[in-house]
Amino acid sequence: MLMRTDPFRELDRLTQQVFGRPGTWSLGTWSRPSPVPMEAYRRGDEFVVQLDLPGVDPESIDLHVEQDTLTVKAERRPAVTGDDVQTVVAERPYGVFSRQLFLGDGLDADRIEAHYDAGVLTVTIPVAEEARPRRIQVSAGSTPQLTS
Repeated sequence: MLMRTDPFRELDRLTQQVFGRPGTWSLGTWSRPSPVPMEAYRRGDEFVVQLDLPGVDPESIDLHVEQDTLTVKAERRPAVTGDDVQTVVAERPYGVFSRQLFLGDGLDADRIEAHYDAGVLTVTIPVAEEARPRRIQVSAGSTPQLTS
């Protein structure tokens, strides 16, 4: 089982209701980036998590597992900087992004794989061998007698 958590989601939702969606304020006003969008699904004996990280240098992506928590961190920096650069519109979020996924007991955290392509980080988490469904053989014939 894969569980998702974002403890600040309700606070973000309330802030958006009061002040509007981040990135829609007037020119030059800084806003906090939204959390990393993701999809998660099960495919056979593995869970696949895809996180949108467009414009992120793959070298800045950090994945680590501690106990039963997978943490994904990445940093996106402005492509153009300098004293002679004057920003006219800045709607793309920059900074450090982080997402935590709580891994259930039935997942094999030792065999997690990750691949980054076209701005999407794909994390594959295999189901642990002992958690996979298995068929139990039913024997036929006489019923064993219980002795007292």
